[in-house]
Amino acid sequence: MNILVINAGSSSLKYQLMNPDTGVVTAKGLCERIGLDGRLTHKVPASGKKVVEKDIPMPTHKEAIEAVMAILVDSGRRRDQVGRRDRRSWSSCPARRRQVRCLLPD
Repeated sequence: MNILVINAGSSSLKYQLMNPDTGVVTAKGLCERIGLDGRLTHKVPASGKKVVEKDIPMPTHKEAIEAVMAILVDSGRRRDQVGRRDRRSWSSCPARRRQVRCLLPD
């Protein structure tokens, strides 16, 4: 089973696709400059060299998560579950919390 772990900050989103049983990370990356011009950096650690960098408009975290899901599908990585780190600072930003939760299964 693979789990997509998301850590969303105010203008960035870090992610890892990992197998919780083995601890092996099959993909990871960073969406930065969310709310501005947006940039996605995607790495596949097992390959040792495959790095994808794309400038993608990301006005909100919704577009950032959509970009992550698209690159994971394009790279053939399978995601079985999604986890996220819910931080207390999110209570001061309910709009961002709604954007992320609407994309994640309960």
